[in-house]
Amino acid sequence: MYAIVEIAGKQFKVAQDQKIFVNRLQNEEGSEVAFDTVMLKDNEGKIEVGKPYIAGSSVKATVLKHLKGDKVLVFKKIRRKGYQKMNGHRDYLTQLQINSIS
Repeated sequence: MYAIVEIAGKQFKVAQDQKIFVNRLQNEEGSEVAFDTVMLKDNEGKIEVGKPYIAGSSVKATVLKHLKGDKVLVFKKIRRKGYQKMNGHRDYLTQLQINSIS
């Protein structure tokens, strides 16, 4: 069984007992979160598609920890002009464990 759910503005394909990284959420570590923006649900071949969301369906998850992602380097250069600029950033992430899809 899997579902496609919208979390923090992005869509994720999730299954039960799966761990995923999403954009930083405001919830405390160890707290349980419920997402009711389920777009698609597959239950052993029986597929439900929402318009845009499935009414009465939700995904429950537990916040495991908050962390920073890997460093992403951004390098800009203009040829023959001597212009070079190096920049970088690390995204703030939240690790979730999917408990149930209902």
